[in-house]
This record gives sequence, structure tokens and C-alpha cells, in this order.
Amino acid sequence: MSASRYDLRIEQGKTVNKIVRWETLPFVWKPITGIAQNAPVQITAAAHGCPDGWRALVKDAGGMDEINTKHWPPRSTDFHKVKVESAGVVNFNDVSAVNFDPWTAGGYLVFYTPVPLTGYTARMKIKDRVGGTVLATLVSPTDILIDTALFTITIVIEATASELFTWTKGVYDLELISPGGVVTAILTGSVIVTKEVTTT
Repeated sequence: MSASRYDLRIEQGKTVNKIVRWETLPFVWKPITGIAQNAPVQITAAAHGCPDGWRALVKDAGGMDEINTKHWPPRSTDFHKVKVESAGVVNFNDVSAVNFDPWTAGGYLVFYTPVPLTGYTARMKIKDRVGGTVLATLVSPTDILIDTALFTITIVIEATASELFTWTKGVYDLELISPGGVVTAILTGSVIVTKEVTTT
């Protein structure tokens, strides 16, 4: 998959903690065995394997048509952030099913395959323009934290570092390097630095 676009905004003197999840095809399809009319909606899918905080959707659930994805192939707006309740249950915290029709049978919990991050390292450069002057460099494990259990990559810019930024805009890309040395850009975009309101 090509790098996703995300424009990073930094408030000078404030800490940045941007969590990134590396999604890839194929989709994972887990059969649903129940959907409760709860708020938030609770979905049962045995051994779903969906990481906490991942994006997922429901497709082809019987009865409860309101929960089903509106588009296929799905759009970004069709996904919901998952809260893992157990190995067989998740919920979509942004969805209330209290007034939905009852689930009758079937359906799938669908999500992108998480890329296993064991052995990966990460790097990120912010430049004033593509091919231009380097404004900041971030590397793992100090500035980019890789959690192999949760499949997350967290960009961390400490407040003491952002306070020293004298520039106001730039561009960046976040690259992951596999144990075999394959480099993949997973995130790219612009960077905007705004002045802090409260200072010490």
C-alpha cells in the first residue's frame, strides 16, 4: 500500500504523541456470532485477533442492517475504532445499537491485516521542502516507539524539543525498515508548527 497522508500539527512547547497503525491487505474476515443492542455496540467474533485501537467494520450482518458498511470496497469513513473487550468480543465506542433492528444471524468483522513489527526500526525526517534542508530527525527507539504487541508506531516529540523549533512549516515522511533492510514509507504529509499560548 502507498504511504497514507497525515498532516502533523505541532504546538511549540507541547509534547507530540502520534500513534500510527500500519494496515495492509488482505482484509481479515472473522465470522460474527452475535451483536448486542448496546451502547456502545458489542460484537462477538471468536478469536477475532483484532488489536485494540484498530479500525474495523461489519459486513453482511443479518437483521441489524444499520451496522453494516455502506460501501464496498470500504471508504475510510466506513471504519470504526475497536475497543477489545476480550479475545472474542469487541465494541465500536462511537456506535450505539440501542435503536437498531435486532441482529439475526451472520456477518463478518472485517479489518486490515496488521503488519507484524518484530525486528523493525523506524526513522522520520522533517525538511523545509522535499529534497531540502533537514529541520528535525527522529529515530527508533528514542523518538519513535514500536510496540510489537499492539502493532503501534508512536511518534514522540518532547515538549523540550518542540520548544526549540524556530521554523513554522515543513514536510515529512515516516519510514519503517524491515529486518531484511526493506524500507517502506507508511506516512507522509506537511508539518505546521504554531506558537504556544502558555509559556513557562
